[in-house]
Amino acid sequence: MCGALLLVGGVLAGCSGEKTTKETSGEKEKTYKVGVTQIVEHPSLDAAFNGFKKALEEKGLKVEYDVQIAQGDMNNNQTIANNFVADGVDLIFANSTPSALGALNATKDIPIVFTSVTDPVGAKLVQSMEQPGGNVTGTTDTHPDAIPKTVQFIDQFVDGNRVGMIYNAGEQNSVAQVDAVKKAMEGTDLTIVPVSVSTSAEVKQAAESLVGKVDCFYVITDNTVVSALESVIQVANDQDIPLFVGELDSVKRGGFAAYGFDYYDIGYEAGVMAADILEGKKKPSELPVQYPQKLKLVINKKAAEEMGIAWRSEWDSMAEFIE
Repeated sequence: MCGALLLVGGVLAGCSGEKTTKETSGEKEKTYKVGVTQIVEHPSLDAAFNGFKKALEEKGLKVEYDVQIAQGDMNNNQTIANNFVADGVDLIFANSTPSALGALNATKDIPIVFTSVTDPVGAKLVQSMEQPGGNVTGTTDTHPDAIPKTVQFIDQFVDGNRVGMIYNAGEQNSVAQVDAVKKAMEGTDLTIVPVSVSTSAEVKQAAESLVGKVDCFYVITDNTVVSALESVIQVANDQDIPLFVGELDSVKRGGFAAYGFDYYDIGYEAGVMAADILEGKKKPSELPVQYPQKLKLVINKKAAEEMGIAWRSEWDSMAEFIE
């Protein structure tokens, strides 16, 4: 049953896998069918999808998108992917780690291009970053320096050493990031105070449980928590606790600071890869997994005021700012 789980906004959606053609200047122009699977809706993932679409548009490809959102339910990812395979889509765009894993479990033949995946090798999506193998490739949403630089900033500028981390232990990408944070803290006196959640509804209570136990929050790119980020922001503002986040869209929403990049850009890069695959120029196995190209520190000045953070003059030359 196509669309049973769907949430479709502003895109063409169809349940038939039949490829359509269009007469243009006497030539038949192919319309490609792309299945889009996304674990939840939040600004970063949505921006990545917008970048993906823009790349295909600029490549001149005609594309019909079937967009389905798993609503944060891990089991839905597999159903969505199975539907795409049954429909015979030309390519699956998987936006998040669980979405990509569902797609990979569903097909070894249809090309899969992912983005917003933190640890493609650790998640066993690809054999290596350089030689992904199989029918899958894409772009990762982690920059090798992002977590080390964030930890360094916390160590240098935050009073105290207890870092509260709320994450979904069921998300492989989140576990990988927490491990990376621990590794980056080696040699410092920083310690993690973790709380695991299973659904976005649990996030606010988790944040409240850390009040008095931590000196700052650090919300990584965990889809469950990011989709309910406003509840953490509220606690951070009310209790004057600095809130570090894992990507720039969360800074715009009210996080204090992040080393990050634009998710639109990694989605766009994934779209360029997808265009090459759809046009038959490359196979997924021939396209190495790509890292984000740009990393920058962004600080939200209004959020700093809300969280009672004293401004440091050193930051003036270190960061870009949201007023």
